[in-house]
This record gives sequence, structure tokens and C-alpha cells, in this order.
Amino acid sequence: MQLVEPKSRTWTRSEYHKMGELGWFAGQRVELVEGEIVVMSPQNFGHSRTVDRVAKLLHEVVGRQFWVRSQLPLALPDGSEPEPDVSVVAGQADDYADHPTTAILAIEVSDTTLAFDRTRKLRLFAGAGIPHYWIINLVNRTIEVHGQPDAGSNPPRYAPAIVLTAGDVIAFPGNPTLTWNVGALLG
Repeated sequence: MQLVEPKSRTWTRSEYHKMGELGWFAGQRVELVEGEIVVMSPQNFGHSRTVDRVAKLLHEVVGRQFWVRSQLPLALPDGSEPEPDVSVVAGQADDYADHPTTAILAIEVSDTTLAFDRTRKLRLFAGAGIPHYWIINLVNRTIEVHGQPDAGSNPPRYAPAIVLTAGDVIAFPGNPTLTWNVGALLG
């Protein structure tokens, strides 16, 4: 008798969408990460307030040049469709016929999901070649700035993070004249 290890079944984006249409996820926040359906924890008020604040501040500054998106899907490789808390993509909404396949910047506001955002989400965004990934760390009141993705490494990774605190200034990727005080983003 041959022993066989059980395998997890991964899902495609089209299967994931069909399950959503059939109501499988009613009342749940879910994301498709590397073919796995991940149930996300409910958002507490501090998290949702920060997501809203960051999206508004980014939109005020770069909203005419880029589409600033809040908790909307990115159609990434490897059967993934994460919904970063905030993402910034080239162009405007009317330029797209489907979910964007990349972003200039992906941001996760993190408290209860900090470990997940530092590992699986980081690998996912680095593997997709998203050039900039920020983790707004509500636990330590910092922003972890990740850049220079290495999609070819195993696992995919970014260069070591730069950690900014409330007194620091953070610039929009690629434009050092567009800046915010980290404290304004943290609230």
C-alpha cells in the first residue's frame, strides 16, 4: 500500500467569483490568496478609520494622476485576488474593463493581521512585482515601507523595510515632492 499525503485544493479566480455569486461568502470578508480562500477578521473602528483617512489623503494629492482604490481587488498571478486596504494604480477607473493586474503602491492597515501582512501578503505583492508596499502598523504606530521587490527569489521578497514613526515624513513613490507626515497617516 502506497501512502499519499492529502493535498489542499486551490481555487481559480473564476471559481472564486462563481462561489461569491452563489452566496458562499455571504456575511464574510474573504480574499483569494495564492488559490486559497482566506477569511479575514472583521474590521475594528481604528482600522476602518485609518483606511478611510489614508485613502482620502492619497486621493487629495494624487487622485488626478492615479486611481486611489480602497479595499478593491487586484487580479494578481498565482490565483490571487487580494483586496489591499488601499492601492494606487495607473490611470483612472474608466481606463479599466476588469480589475487591475498591478499597482504602483499597495497598502495594508494592520492590527490583528500584522503577521499575515508581513508574510503572505508581502510575498504575494513582491511576487507580483508591485514596486511599493506599505504596512501601516497600528500595533506599533509605525509605517513599514517596502520597496525593490525580488519576484525571482524563493520566497519573493522586498529589500529590508524602512520603518517610519509619527515624527517622520513619507513620500509618494517616485515623487519626493509629494509628502505626508507619518503621524497624519497614523491619526
